Amino acid sequence: MNKDNLQFHQWLSETRRDFHMRPEISHQEKRTTQRIAEILKAYDCEVQLFDDMTGAVGIIRGAQEGPTIGLRADIDALPIQELNDIPYKSQNPGAMHACGHDAHATIMLGVARNIMTSGLQSKLKGNVKFFFQPAEERIAGAKAMIERGVLENPRVDRVIAGHMAPDLPVGTVGVFRGLGYASADMFELNITGRGTHGARPEEGNDPIVAGAHFVTTIQSIVARNIKPTDAAVVTVGKFASGDVSNVIPETAHLEGSIRALTAEVRQKLIERLHEIAAGLGKTFSVDSRFILHEGVPPLENDIEVAEFLYEVSKDVLGEENVSYRPPAMGSEDFSYFTAERPSAIMRLGCSNSEKDLARSLHSPYFDIDEQVLGISVAIFTEAVVRFLTD
Repeated sequence: MNKDNLQFHQWLSETRRDFHMRPEISHQEKRTTQRIAEILKAYDCEVQLFDDMTGAVGIIRGAQEGPTIGLRADIDALPIQELNDIPYKSQNPGAMHACGHDAHATIMLGVARNIMTSGLQSKLKGNVKFFFQPAEERIAGAKAMIERGVLENPRVDRVIAGHMAPDLPVGTVGVFRGLGYASADMFELNITGRGTHGARPEEGNDPIVAGAHFVTTIQSIVARNIKPTDAAVVTVGKFASGDVSNVIPETAHLEGSIRALTAEVRQKLIERLHEIAAGLGKTFSVDSRFILHEGVPPLENDIEVAEFLYEVSKDVLGEENVSYRPPAMGSEDFSYFTAERPSAIMRLGCSNSEKDLARSLHSPYFDIDEQVLGISVAIFTEAVVRFLTD
């Protein structure tokens, strides 16, 4: 590695670790936004900020007119207490970059620096827009940015992105050729019955029994209402009711989530949840109130853009290090970009078992092999060059 490359990789590591030490959760990414803007301006990129939200847009205008490619990086952290014993451990209690967004932001800043310091800008026939998106973990940031017009002026023709993948070794990448991530919606169920003494259940209407029936019944949705060839997940993650062992309580509160890979399956899940919740009243003489919190739609990569990323990655890494991946049941609000423009997101291998760097996303021990930073910068820089010079 020559001196310039070594300095660049040191810069990538220092930049990522700076973000890692100072994580900010969704909608609170003020310092992160400020630092991103400072770096973009330092390399003579145009910067656009928002009056009413965090996040930033960077623009590089090529020497000639042409299309515009967008590169997206999410920037928010998770409300997790980091347990790693590392020099760059989170300094903000209760917040951690446990999903790799510190790396995502660093990679796209690295692409911007690469273009502006290597003479590539003068060769581009078109523009590059960088979307440093807040609040991905709250599935709110992408939609908010799009609503504020980031895909216009100049109009973006396609958007590409990447996400850390600890299930893939560093030096490899995966591409979704079509379906990528599931939809994600949350729900609440509030049940009101009639409280009574535990020794006289006939005098009350038990919301716990009604809630338990709901939990077990909705498990049949995937087994009996969804085709076996379609993927779906229904989960109840919270069930709260009562305070003591000998009292039937007045109320019960449940919270859960649903995931699906197609809009049709997503709608079927929602319909059946409503129907099962509505039936609790007659069966258990309780009042039930079902509330759906709509989240993100399924993410489907544009086939042409996905194949473009595959070819670029193959040329950078070698065909043996690139693969098409099956869809995952996690969710990503990049789906709002894929709904608006031909777009694709790829998975960036970041694990290294020899360094004990293979913990899952959202783990308090999550960390990455920082070789992924330079590798990803090379892939996305090549994608920009290929799209705007060919």
